[in-house]
Formats: sequence, structure tokens, C-alpha cells
Amino acid sequence: MSDHTTPPPYRTTVDAVPLEQNLREDEGWVNMQVQYLIDEKTAGSRQLVVGRTVLPPGARHERHLHTDADEFLVVMSGRGEIHTNTGREPSGAGDVIFTPRGNYHGFVNTGDEDVLLIWGWSGAGSLDAAGYGLPGPDETFED
Repeated sequence: MSDHTTPPPYRTTVDAVPLEQNLREDEGWVNMQVQYLIDEKTAGSRQLVVGRTVLPPGARHERHLHTDADEFLVVMSGRGEIHTNTGREPSGAGDVIFTPRGNYHGFVNTGDEDVLLIWGWSGAGSLDAAGYGLPGPDETFED
């Protein structure tokens, strides 16, 4: 018998989830509106996070990686560029992107309308557990 209990099913609405307030520009979160829709804190999920991000024109999530979680990203509307291990590539509505743990990724809104992203992590229930990290000062990329 396990010593932990299974959390009950969880349901919410986008409008009921507050915007994350502790995202800092010096940590790569530039003018972003982020909501953690499903995570360990709200739903008891230790292996899955699902989120929603709105990036106004010019907003960006700097190149970063997760050492302990895979990430998926669905561009619901708008356009911009995604960061990769080697640079940036165009991305727009309808794109579905999978980034295995340990690979760099991010998003820059280069358009003139908001970008709406639905994203998630597999293998972690929180940002801390996902192993968030920015590139070191000696890492260079072609942008």
C-alpha cells in the first residue's frame, strides 16, 4: 500500500486562474502574462504542468531550458520566433512544438498582435521541479 493519496480530479476555468506575479525580467520573463492552469500547487499534479501565456507585441520568453521536464508548446494565435539550440526560427498559429528536456527553447512575439500559447511540462509539477535555467555567459547562439 502506498503512503500517499491520489489527488481528486481537478477542474478550473482560464478566467479563474490568476496571472503569475513572481516572474522576473532578469530571469527571462519579459512582459509576459503567464497562468499555471494545472500544476502541483493547484491540482496536486507532480508530473504535469499545463499553462497559458499571452505575449503582447515585443514580449518574449528568453532562451532557456528545463533539465528535468519535457515541454510542449501550441501556438494558438499570433506569430513570432521560437528559440532553439542554435538560433531562432519563425513560428505562428497552428505550430505544435516539442522540446525534450535539456534543449533550449523560448518565444519572441515579433508580430503586431498578441500571441497566445498553450504549453506544458511532462516530468515535473512546478517550475522549480522542472529545472529552469538560462544560458551561461559563455554560450553563444545565432539570432
